[in-house]
Amino acid sequence: MPVFLLRQNDIVRDYWHKRFKHILVDEYQDTNRTQYELIKLITAGNTEPKKFFNWEDRSIFVVGDADQSIYSFRAADFRILIGFQEDFKTSIKDDTKSSLIKLEENYRSSSNILDAANSLIENNSERIEKVLKATKEKGELLTLLSCDDEISEAEAITNKIKSLNNYNQNPIWKNFAILYRTRAQSRVLEESLVRWRIPYTIFGGLRFYDRREIKDAIAYLKVLVNSSDNVSLLRIINVPRRGIGKTTIQKLNELSNRLNIPLWEVLNDKQSLEETIGRSSKGINKFTEVMNDLLCYLENSGPAQLLQLILEKSGYLSDLLSSGTEESEDRRNNLQELINAATQYEEETESGDVEGFLSTAALTTDNDTKKNNPNSVTLMTLHNSKGLEFQNVFITGLEQGLFPSHRSIDTPSLLEEERRLCYVGITRAKERVFLSHARERRLWGGMREATIPSIFLSEIPEDLMDGELPQTGGASIKRDWHLDRLTRVDRNNPNEFVNKPINAVRKLYSGPSKGKSWIVGDMLIHSKFGKGEIIHIFGSGEKISLAVKFGDKGSKILDPRLAPIRYVS
Repeated sequence: MPVFLLRQNDIVRDYWHKRFKHILVDEYQDTNRTQYELIKLITAGNTEPKKFFNWEDRSIFVVGDADQSIYSFRAADFRILIGFQEDFKTSIKDDTKSSLIKLEENYRSSSNILDAANSLIENNSERIEKVLKATKEKGELLTLLSCDDEISEAEAITNKIKSLNNYNQNPIWKNFAILYRTRAQSRVLEESLVRWRIPYTIFGGLRFYDRREIKDAIAYLKVLVNSSDNVSLLRIINVPRRGIGKTTIQKLNELSNRLNIPLWEVLNDKQSLEETIGRSSKGINKFTEVMNDLLCYLENSGPAQLLQLILEKSGYLSDLLSSGTEESEDRRNNLQELINAATQYEEETESGDVEGFLSTAALTTDNDTKKNNPNSVTLMTLHNSKGLEFQNVFITGLEQGLFPSHRSIDTPSLLEEERRLCYVGITRAKERVFLSHARERRLWGGMREATIPSIFLSEIPEDLMDGELPQTGGASIKRDWHLDRLTRVDRNNPNEFVNKPINAVRKLYSGPSKGKSWIVGDMLIHSKFGKGEIIHIFGSGEKISLAVKFGDKGSKILDPRLAPIRYVS
């Protein structure tokens, strides 16, 4: 609105142009186009900056770093910073270079950390060239933790934090930060820290089991196990939205209290509903039908399968897929990780029942670990880490499709932003950087898939990194790893993926022929589960998930952009 006002009203624009003669903009790389227009209107009035000559007693000064532009999803455009000198070139009286001051001395990180960061970011083409120079000594090499899976990755990180703190009589947990690309990755890290009684804080977000979508899914499980759990029942009765209003719920609650019978029994009595709330009973009936359908699976299903059924039959998953926002994608990833947690529970316990899983989830959210403790390990996304610093930094999940994300792998501009994100993560560290990746990671529905180490690992010089075998998880990667192995992945079948470069692996994930798309009834072959048939498709366009029935191996939900599947005509 201020931009519209300044464009349309000469008096207002002239007033603010005269009012502000010297303008300073910080974090200029995060400017969006609207903010840029505002800056131009205040600086040069109604004149294009290139044609504005009245710079007497006027100035504009911007500060920014194109290599730290990581907010394109908020419409930030780092090209505005890159084009600054061209945009305001009439204000430069002398040599163009005199208007650009590079701040290359770095007082935070050791020389080895900065050399690694410089080598990484040099692979970006769209940037203002600069080289960070350390005022500190070389310091320690960056450490690579190569792990069997995400569980051993979490344990390796926890063990490393513990061992480094053994030097201190009183542990200084606040010296450690664990960074990850997606919020869902925090789950296994949190569980490992809780297991070893290490205090931690989630920066800029909630703990895994405190997140809204996780509480919703857990509430569904609780009601299926115990229909008298009114708190959980009221949480999910209109989630996702079924047109059940607050007034309707209040009437049902009053009826339940008046008759002294559980709310669930009130909801299940269609005749009472008709008499009490009339046409409003339609949404209630839809909800009870879903829950009664799910109850049929309770006795013979483990928590992982039951969670999948809940998300499908309740419409929760399709609701997230249809919105197509960054937030919904984030929430979907968290729900995927909840299913992974349930699958892990089934593998690690003899009974593997729903009640036991709910008890385990409750223990993980022990109130003792929630107390605000200033001396705690910090967990956060890489985006949230910008502007912060720590003695020791762990960057986790350095795998193709995770970091860099699957959305960016085939798009150069998006891949460059992911590289800037990695650069930001590395330069948060003062003394030590630990880079970790898992050779296998559990995907949606509890499936394990072999991974490929991130391309970013191959862009850091070998002489700046020290490979290290983790202490837990039985990882089989040799201690004497070589840089060329970072673009390879070992598999049992020598014909799959081995000796193929990173960008070739996607060619093995082949779908229908060009111009066609997946449809219900299509047959495909999965590298692990064999032949399957598509029975349902969630979402639309590129953002779809496939529900595939694999004979005796059951049904799985797959992301066709990541799953190792091949179309069968």
